[in-house]
Amino acid sequence: MKTNLFPAVKLTILSIVFFVVIYSSIVWGIAYVIAPNHGRGAVILKDGQLVGFSLIGQKFDQDKYFWSRPSAVNYNAAGSGGSNKAPSNQTYLQTVQARIDTFLVHNPGVEKSQIPVDLVTASGSGLDPDISPASAYIQIKRIATVRNMDEAKLKVLVDHAVEKPLLGFLGTEKINVLKLNLELDKLK
Repeated sequence: MKTNLFPAVKLTILSIVFFVVIYSSIVWGIAYVIAPNHGRGAVILKDGQLVGFSLIGQKFDQDKYFWSRPSAVNYNAAGSGGSNKAPSNQTYLQTVQARIDTFLVHNPGVEKSQIPVDLVTASGSGLDPDISPASAYIQIKRIATVRNMDEAKLKVLVDHAVEKPLLGFLGTEKINVLKLNLELDKLK
C-alpha cells in the first residue's frame, strides 16, 4: 500500500502546486501584459466612471435610446442562460408576442414582419450586448421623433457603430448597444 499511496499523494500535491499556482500565475501574467485593461475585462467608461462592460448586455427600453436585445435572465450576469423553451412552447410564444406588441406600440409605422428577430428573442446567454444593424436602423424613426433629431444624422451614427465580422467573414455584423447609446447621448 505504501508503494502506491505515497507516490499518489506526491503526484497530487505536485499537480496542485503546478496547476493551481504556477499555471494560473502564468495565464494571469500573460493576460495582464497582452489583454485590454490588463485582463480585467472590456470596461466602458463615461467621464472616467464605469458604465458597463462591452461583453455584457444591459437593459435599454426607453424610447430615447436604441433598445437592447431581450434577456432571459433579466440582464443578471451572475447567472447567464437562455429560456430553455422550445419555439413551440406556448409560454415562450406569448412572451415573444408580448415583445412584438410592445415594440409595435413604441414604433408606429413598423409592421410585424419588419421587426428583426433579435429584438424580440433572447440570446442563448441572455446577456448579448449586441444587436443587428437592422435592429438599430428600424429604431431610428422613434429615436429621432423623441429626441427631435434628424433621421439622417442617426443613420450616420448607426453606420459608424457597425462592427464588421472578424477577418471579414467570421460572424455577422453587429452593433454594441451600450456604445451606440453613449455616442447617441454625445450628439446633444
